[in-house]
Amino acid sequence: MRTGSTERPAEDRQEENKETTRRIAQFSVSFLQVLDENGIPDERLMPELNDDELLEMYRAMVVAREADQRQLKLQRQGRMGTFGPCTGQEAAVVGPTYAMTKDDWFVGAFREIGGRLMRGVSLVEEYLYWNGYEEGNYTPNAGRTLPNAVIVGGQTLHAVGIAYAMKYRGEKSAVVTFLGDGATSQGDVHEAMNYASVWQVPVVFVCLNNQWAISTPRGKQTNSRTLAQKAIAYDMPGIQVDGNDVLATYLATHRALSHARAGGGPTFIEAKTYRLMMHTTADDPTKYRPREEEDVWWTRDPLPRFREFLERRELWGAEREESLLAEVRADIDASVKELESRGAPKPDTPFDHVFGTTHEMIEEQRALFFEHRKQEAEDA
Repeated sequence: MRTGSTERPAEDRQEENKETTRRIAQFSVSFLQVLDENGIPDERLMPELNDDELLEMYRAMVVAREADQRQLKLQRQGRMGTFGPCTGQEAAVVGPTYAMTKDDWFVGAFREIGGRLMRGVSLVEEYLYWNGYEEGNYTPNAGRTLPNAVIVGGQTLHAVGIAYAMKYRGEKSAVVTFLGDGATSQGDVHEAMNYASVWQVPVVFVCLNNQWAISTPRGKQTNSRTLAQKAIAYDMPGIQVDGNDVLATYLATHRALSHARAGGGPTFIEAKTYRLMMHTTADDPTKYRPREEEDVWWTRDPLPRFREFLERRELWGAEREESLLAEVRADIDASVKELESRGAPKPDTPFDHVFGTTHEMIEEQRALFFEHRKQEAEDA
């Protein structure tokens, strides 16, 4: 008859585990910020950028903001298709893009208009794409820049494939790929990160953590304390940066690219930022996101922060700001005029881009499409 338990108390088992296990590795995640929320820099961390380069970066951020806000107005007026606004995330894209060279590959998602314009994509081409013209993806002046990728996370696999080819060919360049916080829940991203590390290819993952994957908050997307720590599982460097600090995003990417070009392999950068607008123009964030939260993040807007920094250095002022806005808005006006001079796209345009040459089955489907349109018109 059993009169007592022979199992040892939990405290004793814990002590025993301490004696029989040993630590084989220890990890940490660093945070990088150059400019605080008032635009005051940590001079020890200032990247080596001259005055003209700093002003170029600010101009790129202003162009991104103005192009984005004009596109939103066009969409609300029925003159533009659905798109994902970038307002609030300019620093998280402009900084990394400025760190790149023309020989590096830009592999984005769909919220990086600022970076695309910096790479040579024209605003007309970008607007064409979001207005239903597949021709907008033809960007002959953009060099090594892939088209917009709306499928969440899929572009990271392309980035790793390109990086593998570059390593195979012995090229001393790298790839920067952008993804959102929600993409870290996609298997494609983890497959890409795994093979990037296994193959030690020159790719930099820039995760734009804007706190919301459509209506899913960051806290319900993952229980990890940071997204940067995802890199630990793949034994690659990972860092979290203030994504509203353009100097921090530039510096982190510059270091990661140098590491990649030297044969050091991939890096994962989490740019902590915020989507100040809707996920796409088909979305209503007021149904799931508290206004108080948005108000807090508006005080961290990356443009006023960087402008304050430039003003402290006597590189900027109200007159120069007014002149820049007038110039940028005039350029956008001209782009919109060119866009709208093209008229509406052909209704059967999608059939033109399935294959590079005509195909009997596609032409049959095109004919059926026109038959249905004709029938609908007669029924109406």
